[in-house]
Amino acid sequence: MLVFIVTGTVSFILFLNSLPLKPLPSWAHEMRHLPLCFWKDLCFSPSPFYISLKRLLFDGVWGLITSTVVMKHDCCISSSSKFEHSAVQNEEHFTSLLDLPELALDGILEKLSPTGLRNMGVVCRSLRDRCCSDYLWEGHLMQKWGHVLGPAVYRDWRRFIESAQSCSNSDRKKSHGFVKCFWQFWPFSCFVSSVFDESSEVQSSAVVDSFMSWYLALESGKFWFPAQVYNRESGHVGFMLSCYDAELSYDSQNDTFHARYPPHGSRAVAIESGVQWDRVRVAPVETSPHDLHVSDCLNDLHPGDHIEIQWRRNKEFPYGWWYGVIGHLETCDGNENYCHCFNSDTVVLEFNQYTPGSRWRKTNVSRKDHKEEGNESDGFYGGIRKLYKNDEIATWKRLWPRDILE
Repeated sequence: MLVFIVTGTVSFILFLNSLPLKPLPSWAHEMRHLPLCFWKDLCFSPSPFYISLKRLLFDGVWGLITSTVVMKHDCCISSSSKFEHSAVQNEEHFTSLLDLPELALDGILEKLSPTGLRNMGVVCRSLRDRCCSDYLWEGHLMQKWGHVLGPAVYRDWRRFIESAQSCSNSDRKKSHGFVKCFWQFWPFSCFVSSVFDESSEVQSSAVVDSFMSWYLALESGKFWFPAQVYNRESGHVGFMLSCYDAELSYDSQNDTFHARYPPHGSRAVAIESGVQWDRVRVAPVETSPHDLHVSDCLNDLHPGDHIEIQWRRNKEFPYGWWYGVIGHLETCDGNENYCHCFNSDTVVLEFNQYTPGSRWRKTNVSRKDHKEEGNESDGFYGGIRKLYKNDEIATWKRLWPRDILE
């Protein structure tokens, strides 16, 4: 066994000699001053064999190892000095990117893609601070994600990073607990404080609540954010011309989303993959899908207006928003010159994607006393919002089904 130990020790010394000449930390130079009695006390052995083994390991081998470490360190210092001297000589002939004027440097960084900014940020500390600035990343975030990020997304993002920080701090305390206890014993206590203080400084300097971290969290798909999806479940016939709340996660490989819909009663959570960008929108109102939206447009509804109305199959289901138009009363012939539907307390809602005579084609709601109306057979109609923007109306028309629904 003694032969194996000696052979392994010699191999380790040869391995040290083969390492590249890199500067060693300051504590490595101090290792030769560690009292050998600290290590000798770790062995308790009255046997002559262990006594001789202990002498070999601690008196001979440890001296060789520490001498090798110090020699490597001295060589590194000499090599580093030569390199610094050579660098000083060539400094006059070298122009750094940081030597450019501020405006020129900012102009270059503004033209970089997100990947380019990340690569540039690892060059040096100064460029890292510049390439991580909100000034640069806000533009990238808004350009790619702006039309699907609403106020609710930012609130969820704040909760996401707070939860991540809490878990990270908890894990760090657990992982450092035993390590710190061990390192408190002399002789390690002479340099342990600087190691942990430096680690804490690095952690505190990391900017988590920034546009860069938000962008990267969205790109990675780890952050699920709230939005609404048109024609859910791949355009299932039961959801044509509707828009439902969901949580989305980005799939960077396919440039699509995974959608996670709230459960419908006893049904499990539905998950849809391959959701295209043009099927995603920011929730137009901050009403929960389980709450009735307060309709503030009832007195402004005229025949021909475009609307969205909440609808759900039963009261255990969440609401979805369904597209429709305001129609004429049965007593009106549709002539604009003689139409008085606007003065009626009854508002006719038409869903022209369904065939005439279908029970889903038309329904009436009260203009003055509107509340959730319906039954278990036909579903329940909730709040109404009028569409004023042409792009909203154009989106619904683009999603119009090829065939009339029954």
